[in-house]
Amino acid sequence: MKPELAGMILFDKPAGWTSHDAVSAFRRFFPKNEKAGHCGTLDPLATGLLIILAGRTRKLQAHMQGLDKIYYGTIKLGVITDSGDITGHVLEKRPVPALTLPEIQRVLDQYLGEISLPAPIYSAVKHKGKPLYHYARKGIAVPEKPRKSTVYRWEALKYDPHTGEIENRLFCSSGTYVRALAEAIGSKIGCGAIVQTLRREKIGPFTVDEAIDFEALKRLKTEDIKNLLESGTMKLFQVASEIKTKF
Repeated sequence: MKPELAGMILFDKPAGWTSHDAVSAFRRFFPKNEKAGHCGTLDPLATGLLIILAGRTRKLQAHMQGLDKIYYGTIKLGVITDSGDITGHVLEKRPVPALTLPEIQRVLDQYLGEISLPAPIYSAVKHKGKPLYHYARKGIAVPEKPRKSTVYRWEALKYDPHTGEIENRLFCSSGTYVRALAEAIGSKIGCGAIVQTLRREKIGPFTVDEAIDFEALKRLKTEDIKNLLESGTMKLFQVASEIKTKF
């Protein structure tokens, strides 16, 4: 019997990939029956940190999904889409009022602390056992699914009044939907808003700077995967000790 492959991989997911695509890209290096999974979905639009656990380390999956996160990206004012981001069908375009960066910051500050916003209809939140995107793709309306989360800090870094784009960084708890927040501030300002770009920079103590990127993945060989997993496992020990869990 081959020894179990177990450990953690930090991956810098490229745009266009689903989180499942990312797990599959690494699973091809594992023995046939070895299990692996990710610790928190990133939309195909988004790039950045995705944590993948393999083997016995998967018992930490629920805890890892609950870690705080940091996102960086741009929000575009004046547009409403069915998905809440730039990949969706445009439903409406509205004029953007004259705004300054301090005025935008004051709007963002209204969402600090514990919030409750409806999950986007194109999301993996379940309704009767099926993800909301299953119903959205068929045009079936379902009740809103409010999600509670916490926004610790939300920084308006730069604003371009010519394009209506807000460069921002969000410090938040697990369960925060950036698309829902973008739509909320668009509604508050009165012109609509969508997520244009999104990058996850940090999950708990782990940063995207530590992650293997797509180019490194393309060069990865089967004999490299054990060292990659073991390197990630060393970083997991601190998390495991904090929650008194063995793996």
